[in-house]
Amino acid sequence: MSIERIVKSETSLIAFGERDRHEVVLKVARTETEWRSGELLSKFDGAGMLPALEVGDGAVLMDRLEPGHDLSALVIGGRDDEATGILAGIIARMDTVRPSVHGVPAAGDLVQEFQWYRHNCDGLMPDGMIDKAERLFVQLCASQSDVRILHGDLHHYNVLFDTRRGWLAIDPSGIHAELEYEVGASLRNPIDAPDLLAQEQTAVRRLRIYEATLGLNADRALRWAFCQAVLAALWPSEEGVGTDVRGPFIAAATAMLPLL
Repeated sequence: MSIERIVKSETSLIAFGERDRHEVVLKVARTETEWRSGELLSKFDGAGMLPALEVGDGAVLMDRLEPGHDLSALVIGGRDDEATGILAGIIARMDTVRPSVHGVPAAGDLVQEFQWYRHNCDGLMPDGMIDKAERLFVQLCASQSDVRILHGDLHHYNVLFDTRRGWLAIDPSGIHAELEYEVGASLRNPIDAPDLLAQEQTAVRRLRIYEATLGLNADRALRWAFCQAVLAALWPSEEGVGTDVRGPFIAAATAMLPLL
């Protein structure tokens, strides 16, 4: 591969270049959450996700997407329903395969993190929100059905557009859970639209689209999304990652709370 330029993001190093006169991207993870994304991309083999050309430890070689803009622009431009429909379509395509990947965590493995990080947002969340989220999360984990490997971090910034292939997901983190878990990341994003996330009707509208397209249980999806938004706000930033997502995530969780 001949490298034209290297971009440093909050979570990875990204090298743009060519191999055999074909435009490619080499992505090397800087954080644990994306370390196995290449392996997961290869297992889904293009079903809703960008296929991997080659995979190594913490690294993945992929085709370059053109123009490669993400889905957040649609939301900012007032086309949130359209963006949600695209996400739902990607989830439906991913659900056509059931990959087996050793070592992918289960949703239940995250329960302990409510206790580990519960003081990271002291003074920022409404009283009792963390306790409620932890209680609901435990209940959801114990009552799941049809568990499979999911993308695990499917939000607007992880869906890119290509003129040849359309919208594709990137950067899976991987988790074992039921389908309703998957929509949680999108219900607390994009963080560039905090006012939209703070509205109850945003979650209601999005869940109706997911329910109609995927046939999932909207009530369970809402509860998963609320719990994930609370936990994601509590998570400490990984080394080298500077974006403070607590405000938008708490706003989304607060908007969802009366709907539970």
